[in-house]
Amino acid sequence: MDFSDTIGVSAAGMRAQEERLRVAAENLANKDTTGSTRGADPYRRKTITFQATLDQASGVSSVKVKGIGQDNTPFQTKYDPSHPAADAKGYVKMPNVNSMVEIMDTHEAQHSYEANLNTMQISRSMATRTINLIK
Repeated sequence: MDFSDTIGVSAAGMRAQEERLRVAAENLANKDTTGSTRGADPYRRKTITFQATLDQASGVSSVKVKGIGQDNTPFQTKYDPSHPAADAKGYVKMPNVNSMVEIMDTHEAQHSYEANLNTMQISRSMATRTINLIK
């Protein structure tokens, strides 16, 4: 593995963590988004999955986003008969977003992003030093 491979792997990791942050931010932004008509479903939490990839030419493995899915855990309900999305019994389905889970996910993604950034910076610094030695 050479310096460009290391930088490429780090960049792929940063892209994956950036997408993970975006998904968590979207979930947090919609944690109170209910349906707008009687009995309608609220916002459903999104999930992200990653996939290991292998560059056949260099033999370097990396990561990419495999897909964005939905969390199928059941919705909680809240009694609010005046809400437009309340069912016949006065209950409103609430999104299946847990703020603490999303905040922890953002912290983990941030730390992973920073680790990839540090690896990229160190690799770039090592490459620069190697070029300076050759001169």
